[in-house]
Amino acid sequence: MKRKAAIVAVVLLSLCSVPVFAQDDKVDEYVRSEMAKRKIPGLSLAVVRNGEVIKAGGYGLANVELNCPATAETIYQSGSVGKQFAATLVMMLVEEGKIGLDDPISGFFQDAPATWKGITVRRLLTHTSGISDKLYDQIDLRQDYTEDELYHKIASFPLDFAPGEKWNYSNPGYLMLGILIRKVTGEFYGDLLEKRIFNPLGMATARIISEADIVMNRAAGYRLVKGELKNQEWVAPMINTTADGSLYLTVLDMAKWDAALYTEKLFKKASLDEMWTPVKLNDGKTEKYGFGWRLDEIRGHRIIEHGGSWQGFNTHISRYVGDRLTVIVLANLDGARPEDIVKGVAGLYIPDLAPGNAEVSD
Repeated sequence: MKRKAAIVAVVLLSLCSVPVFAQDDKVDEYVRSEMAKRKIPGLSLAVVRNGEVIKAGGYGLANVELNCPATAETIYQSGSVGKQFAATLVMMLVEEGKIGLDDPISGFFQDAPATWKGITVRRLLTHTSGISDKLYDQIDLRQDYTEDELYHKIASFPLDFAPGEKWNYSNPGYLMLGILIRKVTGEFYGDLLEKRIFNPLGMATARIISEADIVMNRAAGYRLVKGELKNQEWVAPMINTTADGSLYLTVLDMAKWDAALYTEKLFKKASLDEMWTPVKLNDGKTEKYGFGWRLDEIRGHRIIEHGGSWQGFNTHISRYVGDRLTVIVLANLDGARPEDIVKGVAGLYIPDLAPGNAEVSD
């Protein structure tokens, strides 16, 4: 009887494990298929459930020239996925009473233009400040600038609209947050990230970008020019240290970050709730954006997410918070649209999330 019971137990255990492997196979097949369609050289993926990694790995090549495979440990540039970390630093300073969300930023920048009178810290965080997003089209990206020079460049452009009147994505707005953080703390934004977020959470390979440093497992970034793969375009070192998204990280770093967001390790739940509340405009209408996060839902499933694109890298994290499922995709091709792959992978774990007629807005 004992032997028969043991055999039954083994059979049942095997049956229980089949769907997991089958699901993994489906994910791998789907990701590789999408990479082929989009001509993505390399991609890393992590799927996190209840704060635990249930799948992580790499596909394709992290570096085409060196024929180096992508893995879960491959380091990518964050692009604007980095904005959520800048927003978190600001909220930590808010909890400490060093910054107020509704403080006018002119109180920190005494020579700010008169038109900036209505710009608050909250308006910078939510892309409702009116600060133009034209900076990177107007400056030489191969030239280094000090923070003070960048501030004066940004201040020289007229506002696109009165603060709070509209929502318009603004990288310079987040660049200003990095400068503001230094003014308040006396420390470089990147150093504070390491000290107050990355180290406490064990995000061992997350850091500010540096092309000069030796960075193990660093991926190369690529772009397609008339269908031909080319290396990313070079930018000056200081351009890659600003708070609008200049980080190196892995999917495993991001998985630790995701797990921490279910806790109060960094700050109170009330601060997270504030970050994940849709911004209200002057006319009372709301926009589906919080502090460094896009907010949406698909078929009743709440989503907190953000993407990034910079220097031959595209990234995306989607947190299906009610399902406690998170999918993270980091890719080394400009135009890879990892958000589509994230949705497809999420749908393989929870069919109701599969892309269909009801789509999440961009």
